[in-house]
Amino acid sequence: MRCQDNASVGVTFCDRFSFDADSVHYAVELRAPGLTARVNEVVAWIWDSDLSTFLEELAADYQGWDGERSWQTNDQDLTVSAVFRSGGHVGVTWALRPWPQAAGGWGASVTTWLEAGEQMTSLAAEVRLLLTDE
Repeated sequence: MRCQDNASVGVTFCDRFSFDADSVHYAVELRAPGLTARVNEVVAWIWDSDLSTFLEELAADYQGWDGERSWQTNDQDLTVSAVFRSGGHVGVTWALRPWPQAAGGWGASVTTWLEAGEQMTSLAAEVRLLLTDE
């Protein structure tokens, strides 16, 4: 997915795999001018609140909301936050921080701006497809 304001800023979900019925593993890549970051194994557990559900809720609120909404994986290596701005656009900040408890760890984030209606709906559907492998 690319930012509509700057096509050189984007996020890629890829390399999905699963060891068992309890989880889905996937890689997340962030890119922006001067930045490329990747976490090879983000884990989505079946009992966790799902990223696709979070994105679907943002898409359903296409008329806007106040403040920031956020979601994170159980391991806290991927955090997603969203704000609504006038003109019907959503700023989604994707933050990677593998091994958040480790000393000397690293973090990176990018913000993609998307149209609140159709682009958010498409993003939610693509993420659901990745996580459920339907």
